[in-house]
Amino acid sequence: MKSPDALRDLGKLLHDARRQSKLTQEQVAKRAGISRPSYRDIEKGGAAARATTLINVARALGMELMLIPQAMVPGVQALLRPSEDDDRPAFTAEPDDDDHA
Repeated sequence: MKSPDALRDLGKLLHDARRQSKLTQEQVAKRAGISRPSYRDIEKGGAAARATTLINVARALGMELMLIPQAMVPGVQALLRPSEDDDRPAFTAEPDDDDHA
C-alpha cells in the first residue's frame, strides 16, 4: 500500500525540480515518455507510478532515482544536509601532525 504522504512528498520534489529546471509538465512528460496528464498526476501526488516511469521522470529532470535501505536514510540525510564547514576543502595538502613524529 502506498503512503499518501510519500506520494505527495515525491510529487513536491518533482514539481520543485521541474520549476528549478524551467521546464513545463509537457516537456518533462515528453522526455520521460509519458503523457502530460500522467505526469501531472504524479507531480500532484495523486497517482503511484511504476519504478521505470519514476526513473524516466527523474532522468528527464536531470536527477537519478536511488533506492537505499531504510536503516541508511539518516546517514544519507546527514551527508546531504549543509553544515557550517561546507566551505572547507575535503582534503588538504598539509600532512597530519603524526607524520612528523
